[in-house]
Amino acid sequence: MTTDNTDAEATPGAGVTIRQECGDDHPAVHALHLAAFEGEERVPALADALRSARAPLTPVSFVATVDEQVVGHVLLSAGRLDAPRRIVDVLVLSPLGVLPQFQDQGIGTRLIEHALAAAEDRHVPLVFLEGSPHYYAQRGFERADTLGFRSPSLRIPPPAFQVVRLAAHEPWMTGTLVYSDTFWALDCVGLRDTEESTG
Repeated sequence: MTTDNTDAEATPGAGVTIRQECGDDHPAVHALHLAAFEGEERVPALADALRSARAPLTPVSFVATVDEQVVGHVLLSAGRLDAPRRIVDVLVLSPLGVLPQFQDQGIGTRLIEHALAAAEDRHVPLVFLEGSPHYYAQRGFERADTLGFRSPSLRIPPPAFQVVRLAAHEPWMTGTLVYSDTFWALDCVGLRDTEESTG
């Protein structure tokens, strides 16, 4: 599932504060993703479910605020890499969203930077996502299949399957990304054909 309804340019947003998400933010974050993803219910449902899912790595969640209004959100949740030596705990960046009226101000970029810094602080070796290659390549992500990683689904276009290798990454850490059950339960993996696209 693409997670790039954010900003086209990395222009710093005036008066924007990035902080950790708290429980009081959940309704605003839910509404934010509904607006950012044009009413797509699965995206806010994914964020809600990932927060409470049992996983080896606790979620990392940040919000962007302007005058105390929540205008952006990013979530990192647990995934696993089926590497040759052993299973490696990794993180998956999804969802990322910014309210439409606050897009094109660099808020998405700042949220990504905070998320990756938090992953680095936790000594996580890899952060994966599905999204626009153009958008995320400018923010540190690389096409994953060219680096020895295998996608969790054939429905993910190869250019959209992307990764950031952090300081804890070692060369042997390649293999297949395994999404948490939450992504599968909500059908938030890859692109699925619709009547409109096949008819």
